Amino acid sequence: MVELCALASGSSGNCFFAKANGSSFLVDAGISCKQIVERLSGIGRDINDVKGIFVTHAHSDHVKGADVLMRKFNIPMYVTQPTFEKFSHLIKQKENVNFINADETFGIGDVKINPFSKSHDCADPVSYSITYNRKTMSVITDIGYACSNVKKAVKESDLLCLETNHDIDMLQNGPYPYFLKKRISGELGHISNYDAALLVMEHASPKLRHVFLSHLSLNNNTQDLAMEAFRIIKERKDLKDMTYSLTFRGHVSEVFRV
Repeated sequence: MVELCALASGSSGNCFFAKANGSSFLVDAGISCKQIVERLSGIGRDINDVKGIFVTHAHSDHVKGADVLMRKFNIPMYVTQPTFEKFSHLIKQKENVNFINADETFGIGDVKINPFSKSHDCADPVSYSITYNRKTMSVITDIGYACSNVKKAVKESDLLCLETNHDIDMLQNGPYPYFLKKRISGELGHISNYDAALLVMEHASPKLRHVFLSHLSLNNNTQDLAMEAFRIIKERKDLKDMTYSLTFRGHVSEVFRV
């Protein structure tokens, strides 16, 4: 059995919890150590069981809690070297840093972790797929568009955290300056509700059981719009058993297991 949830998701901080074969992992640590510990405890999970922090990229909403977490609980970090160089000044205990390479799978016990390249405006960004006993979980946020790596990960996933960052009309008609709108909607930015739903409809396999709608913009999206976009999935009869739900900034999402 594998399980997945979002401890926090949004521009104020991102942290995802995954468990496989009795080992627990975090994808990103963009909220405080205290919040991570409390939110894990709230779902009956112990921070002392976490075997690794997998960092996707160097933006602060994905790494700002990592240093305290590593030092207080002696948790190893897994990160590409170009990414680490962008926030290494924040990390005091560098002995626990393990460098990985994008697009090269590595193992922790019987669990396989695949850090795959993606398109985002930072150094060497990756997303992660975590596989155990032929069950795969993927956490895919902060992508400007669905490259071939992203499409492959969606196809192979049983559980999926997927960016549904913005509603296109809200972004275009909202208060952000033009350069920021262009950055968000560009190929190094974030994908929209519609593009996320289309990605699942076109590339998910029938084994996909659940999608967590993640990294929703506070100013350019609503929970209702994100959920509404995913109604197009009904066009896929072989995905009739797939469910989807929201993730949140201030509290833990539901936990899903397969």
